[in-house]
Amino acid sequence: MQTLTTEETQKILDDMTINFNHGGRKITVPPPIFVAMKAEILSYTKGKSITVSFPVSEEQTNPMGMMQGGVIAAAFDNAFGPLSYLVAKRPTTTIDMNIQYIRGVAVGQKVIVKASVEAKGFSTIHMVGEMRTEKDKLLATAATNLLILKIPGGLGE
Repeated sequence: MQTLTTEETQKILDDMTINFNHGGRKITVPPPIFVAMKAEILSYTKGKSITVSFPVSEEQTNPMGMMQGGVIAAAFDNAFGPLSYLVAKRPTTTIDMNIQYIRGVAVGQKVIVKASVEAKGFSTIHMVGEMRTEKDKLLATAATNLLILKIPGGLGE
């Protein structure tokens, strides 16, 4: 299994953005929310998994001062999305996502989300993910199914 560096992975995603943007479409990989959340791809194992870190800021908190559940969902989505594009070599869209919140996520730390492909079919991808602290404490888990879109222009066509 080949693991790529952050720079190598970003180059693939940049090339995808160029290849997907024709015929009036505007597709950006990774999306602007990925950048807004200050996400960083730590590693990508070709066809298998991606690991992404996210700093937890005060703007992301719920009334109890912990990372809000919707922001946790966005972190998972920001790992599942780029991985799905890398695996499918086409745009995808989320069919569903189920999250299990294990413990609160405090401000001032980085969380690490590892997303892995469990199964890939002709039109769908099933993935699972874990969110952990930098000290490897489990914070949340998620599972998702994504639809591979029939939009031409992906890499490898």
